[in-house]
Amino acid sequence: MPQTDSQSTPIEVGADPVERLLAELNPEQREAVTHGEGPLLVLAGAGSGKTRVLTHRIAWLLATGRAGPEQVLAITFTNKAAGEMRGRVEELLGGVARRMWVMTFHAACARILRRDAQLLGYSSNFTILDEADARRMVKRCLEAIGADPKRFHPRAVRAAISRAKNALLDAAAYGDGGGSPFEQVVGEAFRLYERRMRDANAMDFDDLLVRTVEVLRDEQAGARWRRRFGWLLVDEYQDTNHAQYELLRLLASEHGNLTVVGDDDQSVYGFRGADIRNILEFERDFPAAHTVKLERNYRSTQTVLSAAHAIVSRNQGRKEKRMWTEAGAGEPVRVIELADEHAEARQIAAEIERLVADEGVSRDQIAVFYRVNAQSRVLEDILVRDEVPYQVIGGTKFYERAEIKDAIAYLSLLANPADEIAFGRAVNSPKRGIGATSQARLASHANTTGATIWEVAERPEKVPGLGKAAVKAVGRFVETIAGLHERAASAPPLADLLEATLSETSYLDTLEAERTIEAQGRLENLHELVGVAREFDAERAIEGESELTPLEEFLQQVALYSEQDGLHDEGGMVTLMTLHNAKGLEYDAVFVIGCEEGLFPHARSLEEGNLEEERRLCYVGMTRARRLLQLTYARRRMLYGVGEASIPSRFLGELPDELVEREGGLATLGWGPGTGPSPGIAPAPGPHPSYATGEDVVHASFGEGVVTAVEPDGIVVVRFAADGSERKLMADFAPLRRRSA
Repeated sequence: MPQTDSQSTPIEVGADPVERLLAELNPEQREAVTHGEGPLLVLAGAGSGKTRVLTHRIAWLLATGRAGPEQVLAITFTNKAAGEMRGRVEELLGGVARRMWVMTFHAACARILRRDAQLLGYSSNFTILDEADARRMVKRCLEAIGADPKRFHPRAVRAAISRAKNALLDAAAYGDGGGSPFEQVVGEAFRLYERRMRDANAMDFDDLLVRTVEVLRDEQAGARWRRRFGWLLVDEYQDTNHAQYELLRLLASEHGNLTVVGDDDQSVYGFRGADIRNILEFERDFPAAHTVKLERNYRSTQTVLSAAHAIVSRNQGRKEKRMWTEAGAGEPVRVIELADEHAEARQIAAEIERLVADEGVSRDQIAVFYRVNAQSRVLEDILVRDEVPYQVIGGTKFYERAEIKDAIAYLSLLANPADEIAFGRAVNSPKRGIGATSQARLASHANTTGATIWEVAERPEKVPGLGKAAVKAVGRFVETIAGLHERAASAPPLADLLEATLSETSYLDTLEAERTIEAQGRLENLHELVGVAREFDAERAIEGESELTPLEEFLQQVALYSEQDGLHDEGGMVTLMTLHNAKGLEYDAVFVIGCEEGLFPHARSLEEGNLEEERRLCYVGMTRARRLLQLTYARRRMLYGVGEASIPSRFLGELPDELVEREGGLATLGWGPGTGPSPGIAPAPGPHPSYATGEDVVHASFGEGVVTAVEPDGIVVVRFAADGSERKLMADFAPLRRRSA
C-alpha cells in the first residue's frame, strides 16, 4: 500500500525517554520538536516527515512536563489522520495519549458546543445534520420562498450558503451585498434556513465551525477554553479556511502556543475554500513566530525533487524551500509526446507491464494521475483489454459512476422497455416526483397483473394508490421515452441518440442548474460518454454491417467492460486517481497524463486566474514519485466528445533540460526547455503575436474565424465559422494567421 510518511525509523530504547524521542530526528526536525513556548510555523516540504514531527512534538511536550495531556488540542482534517496521529503518540507514550484531544476540526467543535451551545440559544442535545439532510432543509426553504428549483438548484444554493459560512458571513451580511438574482435567492433562502435550523435545534457541519467561533468570542467561555488548551497543534495548515483560521486565532490569542505544520507548495484546495494566505501570512499574523523549514526529503530521488521545484518555484506567492535527499540523482524524468489519448493509454499500459516484468515493480506501487475524472475512461478501456488489474481512488470506475449508469439505463430502456431494472434507475433520475413509494406501486401492479413495467407505466391511472401528481409525472416520462424509442428504431448514430436522450430527459439541464464543481464533473463524464459513442460509431462504420443495432451492440460492449472490471490479480492493482486525490500518497512509479494547455493547467483555472494553484497541483503530482516519473501529452485529444489539436502544457516547458529525457516534438512547437509561459515570462523570446478582438484569422485545421477575446499569457479566443465552435488557442504556437483582405 502507498505510504503517507516516508521516515519511519523506530525509536531506540534507552535510559532517557526524552533522548529516545529525539534520537532519530534530523536537526531541523529536532528544532521543530523542541521549540518552547510561542507560535511555531513548520514548513514541511513533500516527504519531509511532517507527521513524525507533529507526533514527536506532542510526545516531547508531555514527556518534558511542559503540557499535561488535557492541555493538548491536536487538529487534523480527516478522522483517519486523527486516528493515525493518536496511534503514533500512544506508541511513544502509552495510554496517557487517550486523554488528549486529537481529532478533526469538526469533532473538536462539536465537543465544545455540547458544553456551551446554550450560550447561543441552542440546547446541548442539538442535532448535527449531514450534507444530505442539509440539502433537504435548503430545498424546503426554497419551496417556502417560491424559488424555481430548476433555476435555483438546492445543491447550488447549499454550496453558496456553505461558502458564506466558511467566510464567517451570516445571512444578514450575505444579503447586504445585493448581487445577481441567484445571490438574491440565496440570501432569502439563507435567512429562512438559519431560522429553521435554530427552531429545530440543529446545526450543519459549517455551523459547527461558525458557532464555535461565536462561543470563543464570548468573554467568559473564550477565556475558559483558552485556559483549557494551552498547546495547539495543527496539521495541513495550508488547507484551512477563514473560519478555521479565526477559531485557532481566538484559542491562541493569549498564550500563543500554536504549532502549525504545512506546505504552501501543496495548497491545492482553493475550490473548497482553503485560503493559502493563512500559511503565507502566518508570520505577519503571529509576529513572534519561529519558522523551521523541513527540506530533507525521505521519499524521492533528487531528479524528481529538482524537476518539481523548477515548476513550483515560478509561483510568486510561495515561501522558498529547496528539497534535497540522500537517495541519489536517480533516473531522468521522462516527457513523452504521443499521437492521441489512445496511443497514450497503450504506451502507459505497456510501460506498466515492462516495469512489473523487467524491473520487479509491484502493480500496487504504480499510479496514474490525471487532472479530470473523464480522462480515466480511455486508460480504463485499455487496461481492461490488456487484463491489467486497476483501482480508482477517490472516485469510481468510469462505467460505475452514477451519471454513467443513469445514461446507460436510459439506453437500455430504449432497447428494451420491459427492463424493470433500467426503468427503476431512469424513472426518477433526475428527480421527477416519482419517488420510491410510487415506483413500488408501479412494480407491485406489474407483478399482480403479469404486465411489464412499461405496460403498467403506459396506463398509470390504473395503478392503485398512485397519486395524481405521480400519475402526471409518469405520463410525461413515458411520453419522453416513447419519442426517444421511436427515434432509436431508425438506428441513428449512437452519439446522436445519446445526446438527444440526455437533453430531452432534462438530465443535462438538471446538472447544469446545480452550479457546483461536483455537477460540472458529472457533466464532463457524460460528455466523455458521448465521446465513447462517437468512437463506437466511427469503428462501426469501418467494420460494416452487424446483426445487432448500434444501440444493442453498444450496450453489449459496455456490459462486457463492466464484467471484466471484476478482474483481480495477486500482484496488486495499478492505482488511477485525479491529481487532487494524490496528495499525501507515494508510489515507486508515477505517470501524469494529459499534460496539455487547457487540460493541465485546466482552462477553467486559467480563466479564473488560478494558475499558481495548478502549478502547485503539478508539484504535488510529481513529488508522489519515489523513483520513476513520466509525464505525457497528446498531439490531439478527444475529450468530452470533442477532438482538438493539443498544445503541450507550459509546465513541460518549465522543466530543465538536464533533468529530462524527452521523446517527441516538444521543441518543434516553439518551447525550449525551461521556457514555458509563466506570469510575466514569455514562452519564447520576443513578444506574443498581437491579435485584436474582431480580427479575422485563419487556422490550419479549423479554417476561418474571428477573434472574440484576447487573454493574458498570449491566449486568444477564436470563434470558427465552419462549426460555430469557440476555442482558446496559444497564439505563440497555434497554426494561426491573419486573413488577408
